[in-house]
Amino acid sequence: MDKKRKLAAAGAGALAVAVALGIASTADAAASTLGAAAAEQGRYFGTAVAAYKLSDSVYTGILDREFTMVTPENEMKWDATEPSQGSFSYGSADQIVSRAQSKNQRMRGHALAWHSQQPGWVQNLSGTALRNAMVNHVTQVATHYQGKIYAWDVVNEAFADGGGGGRRDSNLQRTGNDWIEVAFRTARAADPGAKLCYNDYNTDGQNAKSNAVYAMVQDFKSRGVPIDCVGFQSHFNSASPVPSDYQANLQRFANLGVDVQITELDIEGSGSTQAENFRKVTQACLNVTRCTGITVWGIRDSDSWRASGTPLLFDGNGNKKAAYTSTLAALGGGSPTSNPPVSSSSSAPPSSQPPIPSGGCTATVSVNQWQGGFVATVRVTAGASGTNAWAVTLPLPSGATVTNSWSTTRSGNTWSNVSYNGRIAAGQYTEFGFQATGTAGTLSPTCAAS
Repeated sequence: MDKKRKLAAAGAGALAVAVALGIASTADAAASTLGAAAAEQGRYFGTAVAAYKLSDSVYTGILDREFTMVTPENEMKWDATEPSQGSFSYGSADQIVSRAQSKNQRMRGHALAWHSQQPGWVQNLSGTALRNAMVNHVTQVATHYQGKIYAWDVVNEAFADGGGGGRRDSNLQRTGNDWIEVAFRTARAADPGAKLCYNDYNTDGQNAKSNAVYAMVQDFKSRGVPIDCVGFQSHFNSASPVPSDYQANLQRFANLGVDVQITELDIEGSGSTQAENFRKVTQACLNVTRCTGITVWGIRDSDSWRASGTPLLFDGNGNKKAAYTSTLAALGGGSPTSNPPVSSSSSAPPSSQPPIPSGGCTATVSVNQWQGGFVATVRVTAGASGTNAWAVTLPLPSGATVTNSWSTTRSGNTWSNVSYNGRIAAGQYTEFGFQATGTAGTLSPTCAAS
């Protein structure tokens, strides 16, 4: 853990054939990757990335092909971004962010405030001096990446292990029990468009630790403290297996009105047992509507902080493992006949599903507005025939200027799918978003599909 982003107008003759073949080819390719299959389910599939490995062509080949979300392993932690007080260093993190943007991948920021991997000068502070340093650090780093981060792990691993269910004794905790709330409020002020998450380990099932986190989230929601999501690290092995109430635990947090995300998934093992465990975790996420995505903590087994346990989806040579196949199948990718049934220990998805639109697709938009700017998230839902490609018409009000977008290409007022999210099954959805200056006003998107 401590080593721990065309609509093609119908033409005639050869042009129409070429367009049709192109769309079919894109859809077929999309269905065969983790990120694309997850996007068809309205979710992301991500991985943790180390900047120094970006020169490895096998590593980056898998990264570019399979993943739609990127988390820096260590490059955004306090020791990396503020090695001396007031002097910030973003080079390695910027490298990861810039590369992800160029590949149409989104970013999870990890992590703003944590008791571990602090620079020496932080470890020598206490009390008000440490609190002020934390507030400044969160402000500076979140501001530097404003508009480039989908979700921040604002606070990481603040609760103690064991049966007590209390806060971890750390230098940050000793500044006052409100330090987590202060970190979240500070992060919201610095980057109003990012989702703000609390992230921890050994909280995957209901136990004293997860109950304590649950109580904190419940309290934050009741008092208006800005928290949007909870991250479950999900590091599993034979001594700490996937709990039987994993899905139920995700669901109870989602019921509080926050998204849940699997943020650092790795499962030690091999063969069919490991494959089944990855399938089980993936299916649990799919069964919880507000489980918005999965991130595995590394690409190949050899890249893992637990390399001896071979805990990832690709072996040391970059070959797909049985766990990869089972995960892709659970997401609905690969061969349709290879998708295994949900085991009897998994709860069935909710029986009441929203009606499937009768048209080609529909689009709805949600807005997070602040003084001088806003973030819009647009949900594209496929109609009864599904989609191979889609385009959303979304005029912006006068004075609004787009500064950043993700999971879409834009031409004027038209926002179209990218390679991995054009194909949507009937009744399913994908999302794209953008950040803009100005005021959103009333946004009225319309959708067309092919």
